[in-house]
Parts: sequence; structure tokens; C-alpha cells
Amino acid sequence: MEKIRSFHELRTWNEAQSLVEEVYKATSSFPKEEMYGLTSQIRRAAVSVPSNIAEGMGRGGIKEFIRFYIIARGSTHEVMSLLLTSSRLNYLSSDESKRLTCRYSGLLAGINAHLIELSKYN
Repeated sequence: MEKIRSFHELRTWNEAQSLVEEVYKATSSFPKEEMYGLTSQIRRAAVSVPSNIAEGMGRGGIKEFIRFYIIARGSTHEVMSLLLTSSRLNYLSSDESKRLTCRYSGLLAGINAHLIELSKYN
């Protein structure tokens, strides 16, 4: 595994950060009554993914990095569930929900691959 100096260099962090922007755009048209409900929840879950990847990187140890990657993986699943909920409530089109879910599935694959790689050094 090549030495990574900063979370900015991680493909998973970059993809997760890009998806935060996508989620914010997608949720900007949600009903105002959802501002403190579903809109807030999905945005917080989306922000949690790159934040936990970055925090894990900053902890310095492999065990901590793995722990925070697992938390990021959980938040990824949470976003995917909330995207489905948003689609079922007709806040997101089916196509937009599928597009974002597909991107989150790709991110999830990257997180899982990185966890496998990290576990070799644990």
C-alpha cells in the first residue's frame, strides 16, 4: 500500500465529498416542512461519510482508521436508505434516486476495498 499523507489523496474521500454536493443539490427542492426532518437527516448522513474518513486518517493508527471507515460505511448505507425514502415520498424522482444510489454503491465498494486493504496491516 502506497503511503497516503492526507485524506485529500484518498479516492473514497474525494468521491464522498463530491456526493455531499450532489445530495445538497438534490435536497434543495424538498418541501420546506422537511427542512428539519428528512432534508437535514440526509445531508448530515452525507456529510458524515467524508468527515469520518478524514477523522480516521487524522487519528494516526490503523485500528482507528478502520473504525472510522466502518462508521463512514454505515453512514453510506444510511444515505442510501434515505434516498429510497425520499423517492418513495416523491421528493426525489426515481431516476435521481437511482443515479445517486448507484454512485453511493460505487463509493461503498471503494470503502469496502479500502477496509480489506487496511485490515492486512492491522
